[in-house]
Amino acid sequence: MLQSREDLYSLRPIITLKKVVLLSSIMSCVLLMVMVLSLIVGTAEISLKQVLGLIQGTLSMEDPARLIILKIRLPRIILAGLVGFALSLGGVVFQAILRNPLADPFILGVSSGSAFGAVLGIIFGFGFKLGIPVMAFAGALFTIWLVMTLGSRQMGMESSTILLTGVIINAFFTAIIMFFISTSSDSRLHTMLFWLYGDLSQSQYGQLVIIAPMVLMASLVLFGLAKDLNILTSGEENALQLGVEVERTKKLGLLIISLIMGLIVAFSGLIGFVGLIVPHLSRMAFGADHRQLIPIASIGGAIFLISADTLARTVISPSELPVGVITAFLGAPFFIILLKKKGSQWSRS
Repeated sequence: MLQSREDLYSLRPIITLKKVVLLSSIMSCVLLMVMVLSLIVGTAEISLKQVLGLIQGTLSMEDPARLIILKIRLPRIILAGLVGFALSLGGVVFQAILRNPLADPFILGVSSGSAFGAVLGIIFGFGFKLGIPVMAFAGALFTIWLVMTLGSRQMGMESSTILLTGVIINAFFTAIIMFFISTSSDSRLHTMLFWLYGDLSQSQYGQLVIIAPMVLMASLVLFGLAKDLNILTSGEENALQLGVEVERTKKLGLLIISLIMGLIVAFSGLIGFVGLIVPHLSRMAFGADHRQLIPIASIGGAIFLISADTLARTVISPSELPVGVITAFLGAPFFIILLKKKGSQWSRS
């Protein structure tokens, strides 16, 4: 039976702006603590006193800790936070649009499509300042078009078909990338092997100036779609009858996430499972209302990836692992659990 908007929202816990701001503030405080801890942990010893001294302006200009914090660790931590924020945001939106808790940009092939575009950019001799990000974005858009075209049906888009199509396209693009790396004599392509598993070690403040405004604008636009995403998860037919512009919401959401994924992959490489783990855990802990889920899951993604990157650069110190290896170690078992449970928490929300 068709439910009205009022009936639909009466079945959900009451979400107020005050509650959203409060929970987001608490998550932001946790994020700040994780960032400070990540500044301290590493091969070179940095004390909390030195970090506080830098903040207060009392740390000596000659102290090596200043260089380590400002030039090496801080930009990397901020980049990890932005990437984790964007990946988790993408997972939330993809799961809502496809009504499937197993959907995320990595599994649907958007990330590998972005990487394919970035590899082509390197082959063509483009630079990382503009050319490669543009090619990565084009690769993301092309992948989304492929997934939606091949996964669509005459009467609409079946989420399971789209999901399987994305998995196949992800494997296909990954194979092409590995072919280029294996057969090319270009040393730049061979160095991309580490990058393909997630590399945040080349972070610079110039990258953050590009990424941060884009991620912020994307999150604001998608937060504005929160109510429509809530209704969309109840079914497309129901959403259409309740006045939601389903096709517009889908296209806008997918376009924005493709833009952000293309940008993120160009600077961080392929980092999987963040958009799968964090949104699902946030949904189980705080509920499925996207007015609350979008900010909480996004900040949670930043916390998760900063923590994972800290582990990646310290677990085999002085060497380091690609951060994508850490997220895959955590994400693969989680993905299997979700498959077994068939997204039971989603269906109850």
